[in-house]
Formats: sequence, structure tokens, C-alpha cells
Amino acid sequence: MSRKVIIAGNWKMNKTAAEGKALVEALKPLVADVCPECAEIVVCPPFTTLAAVVEAARGSNIKVGAQNVHWAESGAFTGEISAAMLKEAGAEFVILGHSERRQYFGETDETVNKRLKAALAAGLKPIVCIGELLEEREGGRTEEVLARQLEGGLAGLTGEEMSRVVIAYEPVWAIGTGKTATPEMAELTHNFIRCTLNDLFGREIGEGVRIQYGGSMKPENAKELVAQRNIDGGLIGGAALKAESFSALIHNAIAK
Repeated sequence: MSRKVIIAGNWKMNKTAAEGKALVEALKPLVADVCPECAEIVVCPPFTTLAAVVEAARGSNIKVGAQNVHWAESGAFTGEISAAMLKEAGAEFVILGHSERRQYFGETDETVNKRLKAALAAGLKPIVCIGELLEEREGGRTEEVLARQLEGGLAGLTGEEMSRVVIAYEPVWAIGTGKTATPEMAELTHNFIRCTLNDLFGREIGEGVRIQYGGSMKPENAKELVAQRNIDGGLIGGAALKAESFSALIHNAIAK
């Protein structure tokens, strides 16, 4: 089955509105030759930068996502943002369950699931992050951890809802460390994720779900990683903060 490549830049807590606008303006001409049928390009700025980036990206082939969403429609949740607020701001995608959210802010598979359902109900396209810690990998528990995260995070979804979800596999030990799994290692894990999705939702749905790799993908390794059968793009951190490196990574990822 042919799945469209999706490269999403997670800016994390970087870029003011002015800086974000400048980055998108610099990126637009560099990726203007990337046809929408070949790949989806997404940038995910901080909440305060979202509106400026949406405006800067308007009319281009760059789509915009947020980095988190709350499960409630409104209420006494100081510091949180609802799915309706993101939609009104112009976001199309939203990252959920990133390892930093799990590590620093107490995210669990249950809260990821609640956020996921709220995002889907509002018409957002979720990018759901899963991944194992270094000690879990060294303990031979990678598949156990990923299966638990998939089953808990995706609980209660219909096949139609699942078809609108992107999964991002981010081995936590490879984020921001410069370490990366070999393409072969990454493919083995992506294949396990694919098989688990097939078991949970049926092969027709599971084979269509796009699975990004989020473990320090760079321009230098993007082509070889995305060439693997079950790696459909990347969730990019540091390389997405400069127009030149992000553009190079995108072009390398879709190069034949």
C-alpha cells in the first residue's frame, strides 16, 4: 500500500511569533517544489506562535500543527488549550503524548487517549507519539512498552477514526542525543507497530496508518530511513529549527 510521506517539525519551546514567521518565510521557497501528492510538510510551533505561523504559511504547501491539546471543551484548566481553540487558530495537526510531555508533565496512555478523542472530534489530525526509554530497550521490553502504549492510547477508536491518526515512534534514548537506530533497527520496530495496528484495527486500516520515525532524523539519514517499508516520514526536532536543514531533510526523505 502506498502511504504519503509526512515530515513534521516539532519546534518544542522555541521561536517567538516573529521568529516563527521568519522561519516559515525562509522555508516556503525552499520546499515550494515538493508536490502535495509526494509529501505532507507540517510545522508545529508553540501556542503563542501558532497564529503568526498559520498566516505566514497561508497559500503554501506547509501545514501547521500544535504541540498539545486538552481533552475538555472548556473549563477550569489553567494554562491549557482546547481543540476548538486550535482549530480557530488555524491548526490542522496536533502532537499528542510526546515523550517530554510524558516525562515532565505526567502524561499517561489514559490522558493521551482522552486528548486524542477530543482532537478527532474537533477535526484535528493527531500525531500520537510512542516510544521506549533506554532502560526499557536494554531490558528487552521495547515491544511490551509499545504494545501497551498503542492499546491504551488508541483504546475505543473506530477504524475510521484510526485512519485519521499518524503514529510517531520516538525511541526516547535517541531524542536530542545524536544517537539513532540504524534504518534496519528502526524498520524492525516500525514493523512491530504496524503488526500491532493490524491486530487492533484490521489489516486494511493498519496498513494505511502512517508511522513516522522520531529518533534524531537528520538530512544525512532521512533518505535511508524513509526508504524502509514501514517508515513513512519523520517527527523532527532540532533539524526543523532552520529552514535549510529542514528543507534538505524533506528533499532527501522523498528522493527516489
